[in-house]
Amino acid sequence: MKRLFILIISVFLLGFSVSQKAFAIENPLAVPNNKFGVHILFPEEIEEVAGLINSNNGDWGYVTIPIQAGDKNLIKWQKFMDKARELHVIPLIRLSTEGDYFNTKVWRKPADEDVIDFANFLNSLEWPTKNRYVIVFNEVNRSDEWGGNTNPQEYAQILEYSYIVFKSKSQDFFIISAGLDNASATIPGLSYNEYDFIRMMNTSVPGIFNKIDGLGSHSYPNPGFSQPPSKNTTESIRSYIYEKSLAEGISLKNLPVFITETGWSKEFVPEETIARYYKDAFLGAWNNEDIVAVTPFLLRANAGPFVHFSLIREDNQKGLEYKAIESLPKVKGQPILSNEKKKSVLGEQTNASKLPIKNFSDSSLTKESISIPHSLIIMGKWLLKL
Repeated sequence: MKRLFILIISVFLLGFSVSQKAFAIENPLAVPNNKFGVHILFPEEIEEVAGLINSNNGDWGYVTIPIQAGDKNLIKWQKFMDKARELHVIPLIRLSTEGDYFNTKVWRKPADEDVIDFANFLNSLEWPTKNRYVIVFNEVNRSDEWGGNTNPQEYAQILEYSYIVFKSKSQDFFIISAGLDNASATIPGLSYNEYDFIRMMNTSVPGIFNKIDGLGSHSYPNPGFSQPPSKNTTESIRSYIYEKSLAEGISLKNLPVFITETGWSKEFVPEETIARYYKDAFLGAWNNEDIVAVTPFLLRANAGPFVHFSLIREDNQKGLEYKAIESLPKVKGQPILSNEKKKSVLGEQTNASKLPIKNFSDSSLTKESISIPHSLIIMGKWLLKL
C-alpha cells in the first residue's frame, strides 16, 4: 500500500513536471560522440581521467563512478561535477547502497526511500551535460548484490520506480538499467543467468524496458575474464548484442547501450596480450553504432581483488593496456551541455537587500531600511517552491 501511494503521488508529480517544463533527454548518438571512457571508484580520481579518454584528438569521454547511499556530501560531489565540466568528462553515476550491516559479504538491498534520497540529492547538483546519466544499481542478478537473495521482480519494480521518481525531479535524468553479470548461472535465490533475469523482469513488470532510457551492460570476456575479443558468445565482450536483442524483443524501444564494466584480468592474461585485446575490441566488437560508452573496469586499484584489472600499475605507472587505449584515435564529442545557472550554496554570500520598513511613530512608510542576509532570501525562495 505504501509503495502504491508513493507511486501514485510520483506519477502525479511527473505529469505536473512535464506540463511545467519542456525538458527532455537528448539522444547521445545524434551528435558526435566519444564512446571512450573508464570506471573509477572515487571522485578525486577524475583528475586522472581526461588524459586517457580524451587523448588522441578526443573530447568529452565518459566516466562511470558509484555513489553510495551514505555518501551524499554536497560539496564533494559538486566539486566532482565542476571538475567534470572543466575536463570535458561525462559522468555516468551508478547508484549503490553499502555493505549489509548483518552480513558484510553482501550489499544491502535498496528500498524506495533510497531512490527518493538519491533523486533529491542528484537533482540538487549542477551537472556538466544536459543528460544526467544514472545507472540503477549493479549486477542485480547476483545475490551478493541484492541483500543475499536476488529477485528479478523486486529489481524490475525498483527500476520502474526509479524512472518515475527521477523523472519527477527532472526530465533530463537519463535512466540506465543495471549492468548484469554475464557469466552467472540460474540458481534461484543465489543467482540468475542474465537472460533469464531479463525475461523474468519483463514478466513481473510488463514493458519494463520501454520505461528506461538506456541499457547497461557488463560485457566481460567470460568465462574467466580471459577470452579473446574475437569470441562471439552470450558471455563474451559481445554479450551486449544479445542483451540488447532480448530487451528489444520484449519492448518497443531501440535502447542505446552503455558498457559500464568490461576488461581482462592480468591474473590470467599477460599484460601485453590485454593491450592488444583492447585495441582489437575497440576497433572491432565495440565499434558499434548502438554503443554510447565503454568504460573499462578499472582505472586504478592499488590493492585487493581488483588490482588485476587496474589500468594504472601499483607503482603509479601507466600499464600497457592503458597506453593501448590512450593511443587509439577518438572522436571530439559534442554533447548538449547543461545551461543551468550556477547554484548558490546557502550562506555562502553576504550581500544584503534593502526593504522598506514601517515607521510606527507616524504610521507612514519611510525610505529607512533593514538589511536582510542574502542567505535568508535564498531560503525564502526555496520554501515558496515547496
